[in-house]
Amino acid sequence: MNTQKTFACLLTLFSFTAAVQAAAPHSPKEVALTSPVERYVSVDNVCAWPNLTMLRDGTIAATIFNRPTHGQTEGAVDVWASADGRFWEKRGVAAPNEPNTNRMNVAAGLARNGDLLVLSSGWSNIQKPGQPKRDAFRDGKLPVVVCRSADGGRTWSRDLNFPGGGKGWDEFVPFGDILIGTDGALHMSAYQGKPNQLSGPGVRRIFRSSHFRSDDDGKTWRMTSVIGPVHNETTVFHLGGKRWMAAARQEDDRAMDLFRSNDDGETWEGPQRVTGYHELNAHLTRLKDGRLLLSYGNRSERENGPFGVLAKLSSDEGETWSTPIRLLHSVARDCGYPSSVQRPDGAVVTAYYSAGVANHSRYHMGTVIWTPPGL
Repeated sequence: MNTQKTFACLLTLFSFTAAVQAAAPHSPKEVALTSPVERYVSVDNVCAWPNLTMLRDGTIAATIFNRPTHGQTEGAVDVWASADGRFWEKRGVAAPNEPNTNRMNVAAGLARNGDLLVLSSGWSNIQKPGQPKRDAFRDGKLPVVVCRSADGGRTWSRDLNFPGGGKGWDEFVPFGDILIGTDGALHMSAYQGKPNQLSGPGVRRIFRSSHFRSDDDGKTWRMTSVIGPVHNETTVFHLGGKRWMAAARQEDDRAMDLFRSNDDGETWEGPQRVTGYHELNAHLTRLKDGRLLLSYGNRSERENGPFGVLAKLSSDEGETWSTPIRLLHSVARDCGYPSSVQRPDGAVVTAYYSAGVANHSRYHMGTVIWTPPGL
């Protein structure tokens, strides 16, 4: 079938919810949704790490990694589309891979002219001269490719007009949303790493995440500042005017920190810890009633209740946050990376990935359609 439509593998609402709740009751540290919830396996057999973008015609675009691994194989970045989060069809390949490489890490969003932008990096499986062969598809990071579609993800142009990593640092890895500021510039985040000066087993790499802006609608980009000095996967959110917020993953604690900027990303203040141990990665968006929505994954069953996807709400621009709301139970610890958009009818579509949920034991992109409390 050319459209590669998927029925979204509807896991019947009431039976699925009942089965999951029976298998893993929610933690007393969280609350369960009381309004009707729809849960779907939307794209099967992919690790995904989805990024949702609402196109100007109301279509929801999901940018995903198209293989069921954490990048230890060849693979590319696909774009799927849905009118409402229930039924999905493949639109196109944003970032194809060359042989012996993959394209898997992405930032995505709309350009000022309405084009869909996807920035993608990835990994090579080709041994570097003078260096030992590393694990599969970990011989080196690829330069960022800037992908652009004027037809909702069906066809794409591509270029490499993105800054390199710089001396001593890896290539940049884009992550999260690409958003338009009040002045019309595009904003996004990318992170990079470098070897720790210490040596020995278990010594981690050093990370930092940075803010980037484009003043020509995504054609060229420049780094303006460091957001998280010891952070990697970071997404930015526009609070209005010159005010921005960023949710950044702190690798040592495996938790999410918030940073704030009052000058369009030139400088940042923080961190403000917003999740617990192994609660990551996070996504930020604003609901139509003005509240902020933070959605994130939980990989610490002992600390924070069952594995899965949670959300918090804030009515004071992120100064304080609600008790976590349970959106999904995951059988597998390997889960999370949610991304959320709100439909015109007020319902929120949250996409995530998991290696297994009740009644489905493969990697997949799933979606949860839900109504935030108070609406």
